[in-house]
Amino acid sequence: MLRLFLLRHGQTAMSRANVFCGRRLDPPLTPEGTAMAEAFARCYRTLPWQAIYSSPLVRARATAEPLAEALGITVIERADLAEIDYGQWDGRSADEVSRDHHVEYERWTADPAWNPPTGGEMAVALAQRMTRVIEEIDLAHGDGNVLVVSHKASIRVALCALLGVDVGRFRYRFGCPVGSLSIVEFGAHGPLAATVADRSHLDAGLRALEGT
Repeated sequence: MLRLFLLRHGQTAMSRANVFCGRRLDPPLTPEGTAMAEAFARCYRTLPWQAIYSSPLVRARATAEPLAEALGITVIERADLAEIDYGQWDGRSADEVSRDHHVEYERWTADPAWNPPTGGEMAVALAQRMTRVIEEIDLAHGDGNVLVVSHKASIRVALCALLGVDVGRFRYRFGCPVGSLSIVEFGAHGPLAATVADRSHLDAGLRALEGT
């Protein structure tokens, strides 16, 4: 049975500030974000891993590297695992976006599946590219544990697509804080969410950090 481990990257300055940060922005991990990646590697290095896939963005790659180095395997990058494109909202808070792009923001919060951020990407398009990579993984590794390091919206949209949840509700159905892990098992009856947004591999200090 394939077990897909969906890991959100560690903390960045932008996640700490709770501003939009899509695929066009590439902030590094904070020291605390690096500690999150290292904590995950320590906790999960003894599992038998088939592969590690990652978004090409720095924050995801840096989260994948500690486990890859511990195992001596190469991270496989896939552009389709990058974060949603937030367009003109990148680097801005929700309050700022609501003020300056009010109509688009209201439409997006009501149904982001078909209403993109200003100049950005619809969630249905994100679901399509995330699903492409998951189908590739299923074909290449039909059994065992595979790690996918990605981003907040990307992981939540992937969970919706896999579990039959309306993609337009991704912001309201699944949590995905920094450094969190969700596990989907592909059994005889289809994908099963075995774990969602788990952060037990992080110590209390890391779990208590501000931000999203």
